Amino acid sequence: MVFKKLRQAVGIGGPSIETILHDPNTTPGGVVTGEVTIIGGQYNSDIKAVNLALRTRVEVESGDNEYTSNLEYAKLPVAGGFSLQEGARHSVPFQMPIPWEAPLTHMYGQPLRGTTVGVATELEVAGAIDPGDLDPIAVHPLPAQERLLTAFSNLGFRFHNADCEKGRIWGVHQELPFYQEIEFYPPSQYARGIKQLEVTFVAYPQSMEVVLELDKRGGVFTEGHDAFSRFTVDYATINNTNWEQQLDGFLQDAGRRRGFF
Repeated sequence: MVFKKLRQAVGIGGPSIETILHDPNTTPGGVVTGEVTIIGGQYNSDIKAVNLALRTRVEVESGDNEYTSNLEYAKLPVAGGFSLQEGARHSVPFQMPIPWEAPLTHMYGQPLRGTTVGVATELEVAGAIDPGDLDPIAVHPLPAQERLLTAFSNLGFRFHNADCEKGRIWGVHQELPFYQEIEFYPPSQYARGIKQLEVTFVAYPQSMEVVLELDKRGGVFTEGHDAFSRFTVDYATINNTNWEQQLDGFLQDAGRRRGFF
């Protein structure tokens, strides 16, 4: 076992901490379970707090500049203050809820290039805080998300990239301060008007909002621009719809409204 030495936070000889995840695979709205173990160092320590935090890399736009940042968007207190004796072990089990809006890290059974989610273990000792390293977790699609992603694949859309952007989508209720965009290249029947399709899921316990952004292919004398389509999917009735046909209709309608086709 490899322990994370808190040399910078509390000095050489201080306590060590280890986080074990029982299963790193989960879904939006799921739970990740595990155990945090703190091991005393060469002297007694006053542990102020142990917390778990979910972090995701997001893109941030600021004026004309854009940069990436590790955003912390969920926190779970694991243990309050206690005294840790020299060489002693203190283990605490945990259940970490995963927000419904958590970004996906996997799609079609494969890692989703461009998105990572990790659990960080934060240890506060005598006023010094060690933010901890990230233990990656795998967030797989909900059945409803999987069904729509399969429909896009059946229509011929090819995955390009995925990223998370800080901000909010107009008209959509969000609990988290960012959203994920899954980008696809279009098949030939759409490629004459669409350069790229971006799909965003904003999930809730019983349903989810789906936002489609169409990036128009620019011409020699015209600039490309975007069109949006948004709809709600009820988990209970996800299998009552021909989603290949439905999505094609959404895309055609959005494209015609903006003159893409």
